Amino acid sequence: MTHMTARQLESVTFHQAQLQSERLRIFGVLSFVAVFVAVTSARYVVVHTASERRHWAWDLALAAAVVAYETWLLRRVSLALKTGLSLPSRFWVLSTILETSIPALGIAFLSSAQIQPVYRPIATPSVLVFFIFIVLSTLRLNSWICWLCGGTATLTYMAAASYLGWRPPVLGVPSPITGFYVLVDAVVLLVGGIVAGGVAGQVRKHVEAALREAETKRKLEAIQHDLQVARSIQQSLLPKERPSIAGFDVAGWNKPADDTGGDYFDWMMLDDGKLVATLGDVTGHGIGPALLAAVCRAYARASFRAGRDLSSTLGHINQALQGDLSPERFVTFVAAVCAPDSKEAEILSAGHGPLFIYSRSADRFTELEAQAIPFGILPFFKADPPTRLQLDPGDLLLLITDGVFEWENDRGEQFGARRVENVIRASRDLPSSEIIARLYDAVVTFANGTSQKDDLTAVLIKRL
Repeated sequence: MTHMTARQLESVTFHQAQLQSERLRIFGVLSFVAVFVAVTSARYVVVHTASERRHWAWDLALAAAVVAYETWLLRRVSLALKTGLSLPSRFWVLSTILETSIPALGIAFLSSAQIQPVYRPIATPSVLVFFIFIVLSTLRLNSWICWLCGGTATLTYMAAASYLGWRPPVLGVPSPITGFYVLVDAVVLLVGGIVAGGVAGQVRKHVEAALREAETKRKLEAIQHDLQVARSIQQSLLPKERPSIAGFDVAGWNKPADDTGGDYFDWMMLDDGKLVATLGDVTGHGIGPALLAAVCRAYARASFRAGRDLSSTLGHINQALQGDLSPERFVTFVAAVCAPDSKEAEILSAGHGPLFIYSRSADRFTELEAQAIPFGILPFFKADPPTRLQLDPGDLLLLITDGVFEWENDRGEQFGARRVENVIRASRDLPSSEIIARLYDAVVTFANGTSQKDDLTAVLIKRL
């Protein structure tokens, strides 16, 4: 199947709008004919001379012919709208010439016999019908159609006047007063077509702009819908329940800066009964990093199930991600392993830091930096040995992304690591989930209305 370009799609959309406008124009012509028939019928009731009856009969016959022709045009346009086909240029040309010639027939053959022939071109109301067709031609949204309408009206009007005996005035030669006024009317018709063309051109620009705006809005709504779907999928990949491991209270939280983000957290129980909690941060935020975060999560889960030690596991994840990351992207990653009812925890970070360790007994924070470079920078993974922590009751381990402490307020000041520590210290006796909530509230209050620029993710492990 061939795909249409944006220009082709725009052309098709505009053609549909043009056909809709043509339907409106046809209804306008039919409405005018209905008014004409009503007025003619009313005159027939008032005037009863035989000559006038024959004249009105021809008027009604011409009106019936116009109705039949416009009905045929309406069927052609409706069929084109239904099938999506376009009408050829000759359709617009021939219909314009034919319709605009109708008033000339009325001037030449259906003018009142009570008016002298030489005055009929300027005295008959049929002249005004030209302007009806010229005005309605603007609905065809094409300047040259309006110019054609004005030119046709001018030529057919002068032809009808000539049939009735009008001759253009010659300098120095006496001529009836109608000789000059027919020329004036002809010029007015021509100028009317030119003006209508200008109006049609402006209307066309507005229609095209409105169609582009509508198409842009439709695309934005489709993109927004896709982003919402992607967000729901990404959120569904995050843990739905907190892990149950003896001796620990573990909670996690994520809030992307856009509909989707490059941060994620996860945890899983290993075959030996230990819990591994992970946090990853793909550079950037949006749909691209969100996809890479999902890929990283899948690789991490598969690698941890293989039962390797922490260093080998992170090396395997790095190797798997190499083919998925473009040169300008990388992933910072940290994993923490806890055993049930054990005070010992093991942690290894690939480019992710600082990590916050709080000692309840000493009321002291320790910031742990990364032991290796982020994933995706080098094809091999080399790290320092994992850090082994001794967590006493009340001690906390906070895995957090930089979006939290780098959020700036309206004065350009970052929230910073010290404020993170102060919030943790003040809420240290609360459950892990409430401590994270207090931390987010503090960041939002500090931001003082500035927008979130980066994804926010946190995992808090508390020793009970």
